[in-house]
Amino acid sequence: MQTTRELYCQYLLSSQINYTCTNLANHFANLSHDDVHRYLKEERLTPRLLWEKVSALFKSRPEGYIVFDDVVLEKIHSTKIQGVRRQYSGNQHGIVKGIGVVNCVYFDPVADQFWVIDYRIFDPDRDGKTKLDHVADMLLSAIHRDVLFTYVLIDSWYATSGIMKLLISKHKVFYCPLKANRKVDDTTGKSYQPVSGLTWSATELEQGKLVKLHQFPLDIQVKLFRVVVSTDRTDWLITNDLTQDSTLAAQQESSYRWKIEQFHREEKQLTGIAKCQCRLNRSQRNHIAAASLVWVRLKQLAYQCQTTVYQLKHGLLSDYLRTQLAQPTLKFE
Repeated sequence: MQTTRELYCQYLLSSQINYTCTNLANHFANLSHDDVHRYLKEERLTPRLLWEKVSALFKSRPEGYIVFDDVVLEKIHSTKIQGVRRQYSGNQHGIVKGIGVVNCVYFDPVADQFWVIDYRIFDPDRDGKTKLDHVADMLLSAIHRDVLFTYVLIDSWYATSGIMKLLISKHKVFYCPLKANRKVDDTTGKSYQPVSGLTWSATELEQGKLVKLHQFPLDIQVKLFRVVVSTDRTDWLITNDLTQDSTLAAQQESSYRWKIEQFHREEKQLTGIAKCQCRLNRSQRNHIAAASLVWVRLKQLAYQCQTTVYQLKHGLLSDYLRTQLAQPTLKFE
């Protein structure tokens, strides 16, 4: 018996907790741990396979959104897994050991559906690329693949001059938060100061204000909005859509960025994407690719059944419990 992509993905789709090679071999006749390990070591699954799978499942629209963000697949206790490096994890709010993945999610506001359409492994020791390089590559790839979209949503970490200038050159509208210490100028002079130190009129609080970003071309302005989230938290949002004149509308546009956070949570909790224990870089990459394909399948079924990916996956346990209650393997007497 040999391991195939279909078999490995089916295992990730069906398993609830354990996602190791040994567990798969233990639950499939005539399949050895070595064969599963050999498959992950010798196969070559790439992000292109994800695009080939997902491209037929959604319709892109000019009013669509593309969202970029990264996630860390934590390998806290790892000492020998290749590709693991210390990096910041938003989930842990600190530096952890893990494998970084930069994802690209497409959101269709008309159908109210979102799909992961591309990803990149953050491994600068292998390819010399930063997370910003990966975002730029995926943006250009989406355009090359004729994906229709107008809006791009990014986190404050990606709100660099290079990324924003690239988006402007491609005629895309971006919305992104700014860090409190980001310097801007809201006057006609060159007095740059942190956004947290700006003064706001009542009109500006409702409609935003035009500003210039520090170390950004002087002829380019952006619209800045001050969003009071709570008594002890204030956010700042910017967009290159200078016609946007509503803080509430800008906040709504930016809120779609959380679709990618939902994707990260679902993928981690339901596909075992962070649970592979293989040491080789290629094995880890193949597992990540397989997990991404499994999430796409789960999402496809969830949209078809008008349910959630959690109900689908956990429903397998409900089916098991019903079977055991009707015909128990272990009987209580």
